[in-house]
Amino acid sequence: MSSMAAPRSAMGESVRIVLRDEDEENGDDSPSAKRPKLDRLPLTRWEIVASLSVFFIFSAGLFCVYLTMPAADFGKLKLPRSISDLRLLKDHLGSYAKDYPAQFILGYCSIYIFMQTFMIPGTIFMSLLAGALFGVIRGLLLVVFNATAGASSCYFLSKLIGRPIVSWLWSEKLRFFQAEIAKRRDKLLNYMLFLRITPSLPNLFINLASPIVDIPFHIFFLATLIGLIPASYITVRAGLALGDLKSVKDLYDFKTLCVLFLIGFIFICPALLKRKKIYE
Repeated sequence: MSSMAAPRSAMGESVRIVLRDEDEENGDDSPSAKRPKLDRLPLTRWEIVASLSVFFIFSAGLFCVYLTMPAADFGKLKLPRSISDLRLLKDHLGSYAKDYPAQFILGYCSIYIFMQTFMIPGTIFMSLLAGALFGVIRGLLLVVFNATAGASSCYFLSKLIGRPIVSWLWSEKLRFFQAEIAKRRDKLLNYMLFLRITPSLPNLFINLASPIVDIPFHIFFLATLIGLIPASYITVRAGLALGDLKSVKDLYDFKTLCVLFLIGFIFICPALLKRKKIYE
């Protein structure tokens, strides 16, 4: 009996192996197979150490700026998260910015670039604050400088550790962006200016994805420096009338978006006309 059972069990095992191989070839359509697996953060140990090192270096620099600033009521200072918070912050910082302009600008730039580099939300409130405290011209220069410097820092940080993060968070959007960039290599600056001026893609995604899709830094820098001016002007100018502003959403109404897209299309028109001539 035992001698007959052994061949039978061996035969059953071979049948199971054959069926398993067929399932692997044809693909398992069971619900359990379709259930997505939980992906872990796709960073190596070295990439985690590098990103934390950069973060702590920036934090240490920010803390040193804080220590060198004159005494003030720092308990009332916090990053604004609403227009009402921003009004209170403007009232607290108004006299301080007049009495210590150099120290204030140094602290303001450090915080803005830090937030932009590490993708911390709230830079739009910092832009509004620049308009409220410095006026349109000086506020615009300050915002464009900080936004460009912060975006450039984010570009290099993404070049160091960004590929696995962007592929993990926005794989479909990254493939689309890469295909669009490949089609417009000859007029890349025009296309990047269009993206910066219009809200077609989030600036956060552009900062992170640009080095991954091999956009040269000089193209990225020029497009950021020039392309952020229209939106920055709108935000800084709105900072002059914080009392009339109810929400951040009021900054970009339908009319404002139409103006931004019109400016963007002016920059991208040469690329579209060139493609039309090629096809003809």
